[in-house]
Amino acid sequence: MSFWENLSRPFFVMAPLADVTDVAFRALVAKRGKPDVFWTEFVSADGLYYTRELKKIPDAENPLMRDLLIGEGQRPIVAQIFSAKPEMIAYAARLVEELGFDGVDINMGCPDSSVEKQGAGAGLIKTPELAVEIVKAAQGATALPVSVKTRVGYNTEILDEWLPKLLSAEPAAITLHLRTRKEMSLVPARWELMKRAVELRNRINPCIPLIGNGDVLDLDDAKARVADTGCDGAMIGRGMFGNPWVFAGRKTGDTSLTEKLAALLELAQGFEKLVPAKNFSILKKHVKAFVTGFDGAAELRARLMEANSAAELQSALKSAGY
Repeated sequence: MSFWENLSRPFFVMAPLADVTDVAFRALVAKRGKPDVFWTEFVSADGLYYTRELKKIPDAENPLMRDLLIGEGQRPIVAQIFSAKPEMIAYAARLVEELGFDGVDINMGCPDSSVEKQGAGAGLIKTPELAVEIVKAAQGATALPVSVKTRVGYNTEILDEWLPKLLSAEPAAITLHLRTRKEMSLVPARWELMKRAVELRNRINPCIPLIGNGDVLDLDDAKARVADTGCDGAMIGRGMFGNPWVFAGRKTGDTSLTEKLAALLELAQGFEKLVPAKNFSILKKHVKAFVTGFDGAAELRARLMEANSAAELQSALKSAGY
């Protein structure tokens, strides 16, 4: 039985965010209030197989394997992969199963141009037959539940055509980012579309969970959106920034500065320990998120942005009187 079938409704899950939801950030969140499902960053299925010379390399030598680490207490956890090649998706799905993940998710919503040039990510919305083939390839390669994360359309909203096509592939779950690829995150997420998505799902395959994504600020907001639309759960992305307590029900303003700075330092220390091969500058987005909204925030943030290690970050906090 898939873990999806055992989740109580409604459920609330972590969004897969590039250079954010690595094993260190997930550990920070897990310690403060676990989501019902963890997600990894998205990982290239092609990259898991090929080097630049298009030759297979041992998994132990592949730098992308650092994005497929599982930390203690991070269950159930889904590995998100992307590709426009069914054979590469099949390879990555098998690998994900061998690594001990609880599920595999296929990204069909990323608007990054380098991903779309491959025909992957949001590009698959334009090739629905290939999208179905890719889901089937993953399902045929692994016993893990295969889910999909996508958008409501590419240039325009095509929910009535796109969602039934995905449902026909019988994925274990579908996450809908309630914007088109063209809209990126430049307009408010169109949560009113989720009601229609639920109606379509109920008519075609009522057993497939639907998860809403887009502009979910906190747990109360997530609960309200699920109650209003009838979907099974909500995904929180940017609401996690600076608030690893979000799944415990805390809002951004509920946490003291002392707690926030301690969490930032803990994240930096965990990052160096768990993903040492990654550049420390990745953490600077978290500095911006944690150090904001109080007198002197800009000055402290400027100091912390100069740190290039956890020790330097700690020293800068201490010299600033924190």
